[in-house]
Amino acid sequence: MTTARNRSADNRKYLQSLRRLDPRKVDDAFHEQHEAVFREIDCLNCANCCKTTSPIFYQTDIERLAKSLRMKPGEFIERYLRIDEDKDYVLKSSPCPFLGPDNYCSVYEARPRACREYPHTDRKKMVQIMDLTHKNTLVCPAVLEMVERLKNTDI
Repeated sequence: MTTARNRSADNRKYLQSLRRLDPRKVDDAFHEQHEAVFREIDCLNCANCCKTTSPIFYQTDIERLAKSLRMKPGEFIERYLRIDEDKDYVLKSSPCPFLGPDNYCSVYEARPRACREYPHTDRKKMVQIMDLTHKNTLVCPAVLEMVERLKNTDI
């Protein structure tokens, strides 16, 4: 991810400039790149998101995961989670304890909503999450590739 760090300032500036554009056009451009990039990139070859960051766990996520692991929600929290500076439940450690050596998720069907939606580049109102998108260029090679391709388009 050295490339991402080298391009970080430029990418931040570019993403901030997108906030001034028609949000629907920004969404369309991101969604097009999202589809194209994920036809080429296999997350199982990387899993950097699972190795370096934690999703936020909402109560429904905790309950779903606890049930799938045959645990009580309180037990799940005690074993796997901590409260971060924003008062959100996040994993106690990295990499994710549910990530296998083959980069497969052992709780994939019950994974948290944040994992289901990551890297958030196919959502609506992308202009609202440009800071998060920039942060994700530093974690996810697919997001970095999307941003680099978008720079060469006319949004």
